[in-house]
Amino acid sequence: MEITSYAALWFLPFALPLCAYTIYTDLAFMRITNVTVIALAAVFVIIGPIVLPFDSYLWHLLAMVAALVVGIFMNAGGLMGAGDAKFIAAATPFFALGDLQFLMALFMTTLIAAYIIHRAAKYSPLRKLAPQWVSWHEAKKFPMGLALGTVLGAYLMLGAYFGA
Repeated sequence: MEITSYAALWFLPFALPLCAYTIYTDLAFMRITNVTVIALAAVFVIIGPIVLPFDSYLWHLLAMVAALVVGIFMNAGGLMGAGDAKFIAAATPFFALGDLQFLMALFMTTLIAAYIIHRAAKYSPLRKLAPQWVSWHEAKKFPMGLALGTVLGAYLMLGAYFGA
């Protein structure tokens, strides 16, 4: 992995609770809150200069802006929710460009697993643990925050252990 263990260990204690909260709010309310997204972006803006070379830090910030612009257009086209687009933008600078192939495989695997697990739980007795969750009642929509938060958290944990 190209992300350094040093960077991942610095990001992890701040980003992981935000990932968990994103997963919860998207499952329970089908919403990824602006406060969570802003806090995630702030984690990178504040800690990034400490753990990354400054030129790399600036490129990561540019990637966040580019992801936000693409996400806005995808949201306008009805391809994804606004919260998903904003979370992707806020999470983008945490990923090292050299890990892109690994990241795509991690995302695809996580997305498939999240979909299967969510749908299986929806039609099982596990649903009774949180019967009020909005995501159980959605026929066509899927809480992407479940996959997105899991990917960022897993990436940082793997980076902490296997990073450069």
